[in-house]
Amino acid sequence: MHGIKFKLVVRMSLVCLAVLGFSISASGQDLFISNATILTGTGETIENGSILVRNGKIAQLGTNLSVPFGVEVIDAAGLYVMPGIIDAHSHLAASGINESTTQNSAMADISDAIVHDDYGMYRALAGGVTAIHTLHGSANVFGSKDEVLKLKWGRPWEEMLIPDNVEGLKMALGENVTRSETRYPISRLGQEYVIRSYFRQAQEYKRKWDEYEAKLAGEIPPANEFEQEFGPIPPRKDLRMETLKGVLEGKIRVHIHGYVNHEMAMAIRVLGEFGVAPTSFEHCLEGYMIADELAEAGTVASLFADSWNYKVEASRAIPFAAALLTERGVVVNIHSDSGERIRRLNLDAAKSLRYGEGMTETDAIRTVTLNSAIYLKLQHRMGTLEVGKDGDISVWDAHPLSVYSKCVKTIIEGVIYFDRDKALTTEKWLQGAKPTDKIIGGAK
Repeated sequence: MHGIKFKLVVRMSLVCLAVLGFSISASGQDLFISNATILTGTGETIENGSILVRNGKIAQLGTNLSVPFGVEVIDAAGLYVMPGIIDAHSHLAASGINESTTQNSAMADISDAIVHDDYGMYRALAGGVTAIHTLHGSANVFGSKDEVLKLKWGRPWEEMLIPDNVEGLKMALGENVTRSETRYPISRLGQEYVIRSYFRQAQEYKRKWDEYEAKLAGEIPPANEFEQEFGPIPPRKDLRMETLKGVLEGKIRVHIHGYVNHEMAMAIRVLGEFGVAPTSFEHCLEGYMIADELAEAGTVASLFADSWNYKVEASRAIPFAAALLTERGVVVNIHSDSGERIRRLNLDAAKSLRYGEGMTETDAIRTVTLNSAIYLKLQHRMGTLEVGKDGDISVWDAHPLSVYSKCVKTIIEGVIYFDRDKALTTEKWLQGAKPTDKIIGGAK
């Protein structure tokens, strides 16, 4: 009986979304956008341009394109079109994201705690955001594995996953870790020890599994008569070590919460002992002080646009950091780390132009699009508007780097997930009306 009720609620919710104007198709769709000013993110701007999306992928891009029969058309005359924004550091769509009681929770996976109907995702769509990198918190040195989600709000969470996403592990340094008084470490040098200690354990764990697999393949002879007769015994599985083994093998990337320059330099040095380079430093407020070291390590700087002095670690943050790091060859993305700030990442990107001598319009747009895609190793799918890439698009009523701009439509793989014309009705529904209220008499 409970199962029947649950299915009925799900079905009624989907009907409600349909009434409110949401597409409830999971697969990519066909769409034609015409007469737009297209900021491709590649450095090219196309005036009076069109985009054809077929089966969720950009099929054509340019001027004087013909509309295929039966394809939905958006007339974007007077509007600006840019790639969907990617928030490279978010905690949306997740529940219970901080495991502060242990040094190492690398056995956990944030995919197990995805909240597929988080209303924050809809509000992020209202800011032109099409994808998020959702992460474990920063209370312990080793957090959990991460997830990248397309914001297909109203769909099951499995449909939000990106099939070829490369897994990552969240780690953390500094105040957020040391403020705990219930477990070691409570010092910065203790954090360094914890990193080195667990990676040494992971090396030994990997050695045992490599030896076992070599014996199975016949590359190493049996160690004794038992193995000769029955085969080798596999080592004991350890989910923490499995994750760190993946890091050592280059299969799992490392994203490190860090603010202070000498801590980040320490992490580069210590991880380097194990042949690992951090994929990114999250927040990275003093990253401009070690720009050359970040560039040499190939580490992405994932920044706030202009947050500083909100705690001791943030006292030397400056709004010029994005431009300074870009100038020194570091890939920079600007993130929100906030369910509220995510709605205006376009303006956070614009701040790099305000403070950054030498930054271009394309550089600024890339801090929330292409650079985020590069950071996530998904630039083959997202980050620019190019033929063959996913049809993840945001449409604006003014230049998206202008304070006067508003996102009017957000499109993921050809499906419109946010439409400003219907936004007020949807917000009223989010703020307390029951889904069943929308079934009778239509949307209120």
